[in-house]
Amino acid sequence: MSTCSSVSRDFAEPVSGTAATARTWLLLEQPGPWGAKALTSSHLDPALGRALEAAAKDTGVRIALIRRPGRHADRRMPAARRVYAAHVVPGSVWLHSASTSDPGELLGLDFAALGRGDHRSFGAVLDGRSHDGDPLALVCTNGKRDRCCALLGRPLAAELATSGVEGVWEVTHLGGHRFSPTVLVLPYGYAYGRAEAHSLREVLRGAREGRIVVEGCRGSSAWDRPGQAAELAVRTRVGEYDAQALSVVRTSGAAPRWEVTVAHADGRRWQIEVAQGAALPPRPESCGASVLGSPARMDVVAVREMRVATALAG
Repeated sequence: MSTCSSVSRDFAEPVSGTAATARTWLLLEQPGPWGAKALTSSHLDPALGRALEAAAKDTGVRIALIRRPGRHADRRMPAARRVYAAHVVPGSVWLHSASTSDPGELLGLDFAALGRGDHRSFGAVLDGRSHDGDPLALVCTNGKRDRCCALLGRPLAAELATSGVEGVWEVTHLGGHRFSPTVLVLPYGYAYGRAEAHSLREVLRGAREGRIVVEGCRGSSAWDRPGQAAELAVRTRVGEYDAQALSVVRTSGAAPRWEVTVAHADGRRWQIEVAQGAALPPRPESCGASVLGSPARMDVVAVREMRVATALAG
């Protein structure tokens, strides 16, 4: 059976620079079935889902629903639901957790502040605390958005959970169905495509140690897509895998060409040329697409280390 993910894999479509963008992730446990637009088509009150969408708009916060791996047809609602918030910008990364019996409490959060990396409202409204467990592995499994997410994502989530990997959740939407199974790892916010259990265990082991695995990485959600591709190119060029060592400090230009400046915490800088190309030949961008498309790809054209001038004393 041909699917959007099998076609993408057969054409060796690159995954770099394809991650969803969000500076802060807000995750709410919502058992049961999910529709294509899960915030308004699940067992969550759709009016609350619409209000949360409106509150998060243009704040840098992305909201997703999560559930434990397993059967979901009409699972009973837990008395208290888990809530996570994670800010993924290097230098101010954090992951906090809380529980609530009333998801309407999330409307009391200061979404603009959360997007800036200020977690005080999460503590005040939900009694949130710093997460002291293992990294979170969020596996996209929403088959109502694309069948690949269910066919490939759910078995991966189940395999990880049954093998004792902690922090595994199913999540509603990470974008890029054709790269299924897709996974977001928190606290650092790097997304992975075509994930397999053995490789993801190494990714999670690295995250526990503050390291990034570049193989299979789609990019950090902290950056726009040219920035994602540029940052990964620098990591590969210099062998830098510390999770918070690199930051995208400037992106200039517009499609189809950008110049991206990536800075290292030690002061080094690189200028990266990124060009937008089209993935050819045309292929289905999702299994539900009625027409073939040529999805955009981010191609790194050049990586140049910038010389930092220093004034000589004297």
